[in-house]
Amino acid sequence: MTSVRTQKLLRDLQRSCEYILDDIEGRTKEDYLADRRLRQVVERNLEIIGEVINRLERDNPFILSRITDSRQIVGLRNRLAHGYDVEIDDQLVWETIQISIPTLTREAQELLEEVTPCE
Repeated sequence: MTSVRTQKLLRDLQRSCEYILDDIEGRTKEDYLADRRLRQVVERNLEIIGEVINRLERDNPFILSRITDSRQIVGLRNRLAHGYDVEIDDQLVWETIQISIPTLTREAQELLEEVTPCE
């Protein structure tokens, strides 16, 4: 059994991943680099994803253990959220959205299909 909170967190995780994938669909790395607003939207959703993972760590460590690269995702979130005065590594962000976000989307969907909230 899983808490309603865990289920909500997984939905938030899945939603932010889907927003990123929708926003970059049909875009190249050059498009991404040239569009400041797109970069900001993607970065905000990466921050949300990292925060969801932080909360899953407290709420349901077992579920968190099934999410690939969770510590690296939180590390990226921390750099984006707290490193406003340092240059963001756009290459790292682009690689993350190309490689990690599709995996994370799939994992969130699979976990959502498995969890049953406690009543």
